[in-house]
Amino acid sequence: MTSRQIRQSFILLLTAIIWGVAFVAQSVGMDYVGPFTFICVRSLIGGLVLIPCIALLNKWKVQAKEASTDCKSAKEDRGKLLWGGICCGLALCFASCFQQFGIIYTSVGKAGFLTAFYIIIVPVLGLFFGKKCGPFVWIGVLLALAGLYFLCMTESLRLGTGDILVFICACLFSIHILVIDYFTQYADGVKMSCIQFFVCGIVSGIAMLIFEKPELGQLLAAWKPVLYAGVLSSGAGYTLQIVGQKDMNPTVASLILSLESVVSVLAGMLLLNQHLTSRELLGCTLMFAAIILAQIPQKTKKRREVFES
Repeated sequence: MTSRQIRQSFILLLTAIIWGVAFVAQSVGMDYVGPFTFICVRSLIGGLVLIPCIALLNKWKVQAKEASTDCKSAKEDRGKLLWGGICCGLALCFASCFQQFGIIYTSVGKAGFLTAFYIIIVPVLGLFFGKKCGPFVWIGVLLALAGLYFLCMTESLRLGTGDILVFICACLFSIHILVIDYFTQYADGVKMSCIQFFVCGIVSGIAMLIFEKPELGQLLAAWKPVLYAGVLSSGAGYTLQIVGQKDMNPTVASLILSLESVVSVLAGMLLLNQHLTSRELLGCTLMFAAIILAQIPQKTKKRREVFES
């Protein structure tokens, strides 16, 4: 492994740590503001943070090829960028809402592993688009289902409300990833991410005004988790992912990024004093094994440029 690859790996590991700890920020934020308010503010902050990042990345790009494109092509690209940002923003908004509400009723560790289940769901959904799954993916699906059973099912065989909401969130994030996979063929990923954050912020802001009564004092009290989620998890996290994945083996990159689920458990233990039972830890272990297996046979899709956590 070259020194550059080592550096890129550390960048991706830092990204996984940021995203994993973000689950704690989301949980703590609920002590001060409502879910829609938290999502609205963090998304708008994430969009604002990406604006200077876009300007900086544009300076690094070679402009020769772009300067040669005609006006019609540029117009088409802008159209696809806008539609891609809107579609991704809507998918992100719905996924984030289910995740945020789910974290109210479950621990951050369980939420982290349940959200990471999108890595299993994405290749399965790809079957409907003519994409085949390797044998390790199907083994991963079986392991993940077993992991979900130990992680979420109680002795009375009842799923918790938070577990159901976060599982729906994982399904929605899977759709979000497939939408990104389609539009990034035609549009710049960072710019589209910036648009999606603003779309998510506006839509969740409308819900905030309808269902919640946000107060400035509450937002000021929640400034630490909100800023962490907006600046680090959304803005910096996605930018670090873009930098870290450059020239990296996508399978290795995905494996490193999937460590966010492990970080979420450790962060919950250290910062919130949340502890998982031996049964839940067994479920986490099986799900993490499933995540790794699902990424061995093929190149995985790039992770949501989202907070995700």
